[in-house]
Amino acid sequence: MQDSNENSQQTDIGAALRNGREILFQAFNWESHKHDWWRNLERKVPDIGRSGFTSAWLPPATHSFAPEGYLPQNLYSLNSKYGSEHLLKGLLQKMKQHKVRPMADVVINHRVGTTKGHGGMYNRYNGISLSWDEHAVTSCTGGLGNRSTGDNFHGVPNIDHTQLFVRKDITAWLQWLRNNVGFQDFRFDFARGYSAKYVKEYIEGAKPIFSVGEYWDSCNYNGHGLDYNQDSHRQRIINWIDGAGQLSTAFDFTTKGILQEAVKGQLWRLRDSQGKPPGVIGWWPSRAVTFLDNHDTGSTQAHWPFPSNHIMEGYAYILTHPGIPSVFYDHFYDWGDSIHDQIVKLIDIRKHQDIHSRSSIRILEAQPNLYSAIIGEKVCMKIGDSSWCPTGREWTMATCGHRYAIWHK
Repeated sequence: MQDSNENSQQTDIGAALRNGREILFQAFNWESHKHDWWRNLERKVPDIGRSGFTSAWLPPATHSFAPEGYLPQNLYSLNSKYGSEHLLKGLLQKMKQHKVRPMADVVINHRVGTTKGHGGMYNRYNGISLSWDEHAVTSCTGGLGNRSTGDNFHGVPNIDHTQLFVRKDITAWLQWLRNNVGFQDFRFDFARGYSAKYVKEYIEGAKPIFSVGEYWDSCNYNGHGLDYNQDSHRQRIINWIDGAGQLSTAFDFTTKGILQEAVKGQLWRLRDSQGKPPGVIGWWPSRAVTFLDNHDTGSTQAHWPFPSNHIMEGYAYILTHPGIPSVFYDHFYDWGDSIHDQIVKLIDIRKHQDIHSRSSIRILEAQPNLYSAIIGEKVCMKIGDSSWCPTGREWTMATCGHRYAIWHK
């Protein structure tokens, strides 16, 4: 039972989803571990809060075999390449002061062993807390557990979430992150790796205010490039959200994949055959987190980057549209003051015109070089090379930039 009043007020898991007014910030990239990160971020917290972000996704804060944090080993150690536990606590305190919720990167698909066990593999966890044996590791990755309930993350022991002792330990660890460390939101890494029903159980157990899952698989491509129809791709993301009991959002990889092709003179892609947005935001916007790039797709890994000369068109789209927009650290802090200030202006318009995750949308034009739409009946936007403006004297220009413009009533 949670004793403090503050925590008991925060146990309504669905409140943030119903409200639909989150604006997320990814507060790191692939190189952040080299740059005294918790200290660097603490200096930026006032600006992050002032800019209007409600939650900041931090890199994995637990001890990891790899410096970026995605090969966890000792889950209860908060000393990482991003900084010490002491510096992390200072950062979380500063975020609380500025009303920015800290989002923990939850890496529970796999865990690096400490000790050789069955088959000569490092699949035991002797000498550290959560000292599991081989039964915590899936049989498909060299353990004595059951088969995985999802896809394998190769080269490292994958955790067997079918084991009750494993789920109890993970739930207790998430409750510790939530109630003792001070994380309020969760991001579930490699959500394809284990059944979504376990995510539901972990959210119900630890009660984060907001959750988002990384369900990332390939879009549909043909010999000529990206298919116009990505319905099967967005349906797989929606199935995951359903499997998680509708308690979590998911990153809208469908919108990312379509938008980054659309801005290259193929803006017709941004209206599906039903006249709606073609990504997850067209079907279930209250559960879709839109974004342009992250530490995998962009940054120095650049697995699937958004075209850099079209970044502001991308933000003009996601920051005026339904769904829950997320802004990437690099764009906000490393691409110059002008981009930073243009993004802040778009966030400002979103807030003042009260655009939220479920706002209505009417797509007016979707031609190769012109896309325009009215959102929530109070905001009108266009992107693309063609000149265009809304008819009617009630519209006033709110902001404009290279290949984009926004109006409000």
